[in-house]
Amino acid sequence: MTYSPLSKDVAWLPADLEDENRWIYRLTPADISDIENALAASKAAGATIETLTRETFPLDTFTDALALTLDRLENDLGLFVLRGLPVERFTKDELRLIYWGIGLHMGTARTQSFAGDVLGDVKDFGQSPTTAKGRGYMSSQGLGFHTDSADIVALFVLRTAKSGGRSLFCSSVAVADEIARTRPDLFEVLQQPFYHSWKGHEQPGEKPYYQQPIFSFEDGRFSSRWIATHIWAAQELEGVPPLTDEQIEAMKLLISLNDDPRFHTSMMFEPGDFQFLNNHVTYHARTEFEDWEDEDRKRHLLRLWLAPANSRPLNEGMKEFYGDIRPGVPRGGFPSHTDELVFVTKATEV
Repeated sequence: MTYSPLSKDVAWLPADLEDENRWIYRLTPADISDIENALAASKAAGATIETLTRETFPLDTFTDALALTLDRLENDLGLFVLRGLPVERFTKDELRLIYWGIGLHMGTARTQSFAGDVLGDVKDFGQSPTTAKGRGYMSSQGLGFHTDSADIVALFVLRTAKSGGRSLFCSSVAVADEIARTRPDLFEVLQQPFYHSWKGHEQPGEKPYYQQPIFSFEDGRFSSRWIATHIWAAQELEGVPPLTDEQIEAMKLLISLNDDPRFHTSMMFEPGDFQFLNNHVTYHARTEFEDWEDEDRKRHLLRLWLAPANSRPLNEGMKEFYGDIRPGVPRGGFPSHTDELVFVTKATEV
């Protein structure tokens, strides 16, 4: 397949990931020791997860791996995995502290719901993503290709499921290139505003919907924000016009290309994995999973939404959701209805 690149970004296909060294970094003994030392220093300083800072979680050599991660996310494939933290050495509270500390060295955490949660628990809380306020990460259901609502989504794997739960991802740049090549009419449609539901996360008194294109460009860089369930949900809201035939056709084409094995690949998580995805240039999905009966063995991931210092500028059409479209600033995430930050997700909160 021949591409005529639309942007400065990498339009990769599954074959481009065959060299795992390009996107998987295995932690060295020195990296693990550095993390352990930072944890010990934070405890000695009396820091809690609520008070932790970069200074009280002092990383030394491991910051090189984090800098590499941020560079690969913005300037290469848009995905990167740090693998091999021995999670069995730590308690759950220590793992939360470690993850939050690493996040502080990578960017600014963004709130993931109106409840103010900045450190999300990805596990089966029995929710359904098809309900008015349901979130897919709180279920065991398979999830179609989508983006999360910040520059970077980061997952830290504590435990895996009994079976299933495979992580899938693709290059939204490659998919956009293919649509531009084969259906330029629909490529233009995808750059027009689509109505999205806030799914209950709007600020009090605001409209329950907003508009945003699925594809956009700024300063030669591409960005796609694709959450089909939020677009379909907006169709149920008063004041939202029905999708046009062209919009529906464009969405269906996007879904079919994401699902096409020519464009996506997958990985099975291992405990101790840190998976990072640039939401502007990748889509991700998940297969359904069967969990363990024992609560202490159930699939459990921690999630951060991050705004890094090396993020790209965004198109004006992205401003209504992101709030700020300038590069390198804290932006994105769902607006919180509270001034307090939440570090443990409860099913009743969202």
